[in-house]
Amino acid sequence: MAIELNQPALRHARALIRDGKVVRDERDAWSGAAPSAEEENAFIDKAGWTEYSHWHLGIDRSENHETKKAYSFPFGDFVKVHRSGVIAAESRAGQHDHDEIRDALKSLLQLIDEDTAD
Repeated sequence: MAIELNQPALRHARALIRDGKVVRDERDAWSGAAPSAEEENAFIDKAGWTEYSHWHLGIDRSENHETKKAYSFPFGDFVKVHRSGVIAAESRAGQHDHDEIRDALKSLLQLIDEDTAD
């Protein structure tokens, strides 16, 4: 399992943040905000695997790209980036030594928080 930074997802997250499509929730809110398996399946049925991949900063290219197992470190609800999702993913990436993903998530959190400092 070689999880690497999903660059298209990082670009997607940055664009969403720039466009103000952000939920500025608190750290513990992600457990309630994260999409359920049913919501993920409905999104995949509607938008496809490529769009699904754009909501996950981790990708394992050794896995079938048309399975959920290929994607990790979700950061939003398929509409908006959730600050709580970014924080949760950053923490998990750090715990599992995915430094590049952790650093990308940290940069997203800074973008979110800079926007509120104005």
